[in-house]
Amino acid sequence: MARGTLTRWERALERWQSALVSKALHHEPVELLDALRRECDDHAVVCSESRVVVPNAYEVELDTRVHQELLRHGGGDVGQALTDVLARHGEEKGYEWAGPLTVRITPAPRPPDDPYRVGSSPMPHVRADAFPAAD
Repeated sequence: MARGTLTRWERALERWQSALVSKALHHEPVELLDALRRECDDHAVVCSESRVVVPNAYEVELDTRVHQELLRHGGGDVGQALTDVLARHGEEKGYEWAGPLTVRITPAPRPPDDPYRVGSSPMPHVRADAFPAAD
C-alpha cells in the first residue's frame, strides 16, 4: 500500500474515532488526546541525552454511563485508536516506552469530576493484549 493511501486511510479512521469519542463524551476529543499527551510528557524520565523513558500503560476512566454509551456506539476500538495516537506522539518526541504501549478505556469506580480521568504507569513485560476486554 502506498504511503499516501495509508495516510488518507489513517486520517479517515481518526475522523471516525474523533466523531465517536466526541459523541460519547459530549465534547471535543482533542481535550482527551491532549490530556493523554500531557500525562506522557509529565512522566517522562530522562535517562541520558539520547534516552527518555515514559510510562507505557495508560488508563482513561469515564463515567459509567458515558463508558456504556461509548460501547453501545461501537467504541470498542477507541482504546486502540488512542494507543495509536499516543504512539505517534512518542515517536515524534523520541520517547522510549517502558514496555508495550496500551491505552485502556474503563468505567470509573466513582464518577470523575471531569468527563474523564487519565492515569499512567510503567508496566514492563506486560503484553497489550493481556488486559481483558472492557464490556
